[in-house]
Amino acid sequence: MEVLDRPKLTHLNIGKRNKILKVEGSAGSRMPIHTCSHEAIILVQQREALLQMPDGDKILKAEDSFIIPAQKEHALKIKKNFRALVFMAVNAEINFI
Repeated sequence: MEVLDRPKLTHLNIGKRNKILKVEGSAGSRMPIHTCSHEAIILVQQREALLQMPDGDKILKAEDSFIIPAQKEHALKIKKNFRALVFMAVNAEINFI
């Protein structure tokens, strides 16, 4: 069984309609292929990661933002110690493939 060094997900705030998660990871960590039941907005605060999606990869750097469509498969590979905020619906679920 493969052991993954996954980025840490922390709930920062949960409102009536939306929630905010903090994603932190060290260089080399990764989040395997997954989907989110609702659209998610990522706002990068520090460093760099590679967002892998079926229609092309996207380098995410500090101050970048990106909208990940609902049900779109994606993975995240941390290139340099990374921190981002993710905004999504309060009932959104992350499902690993």
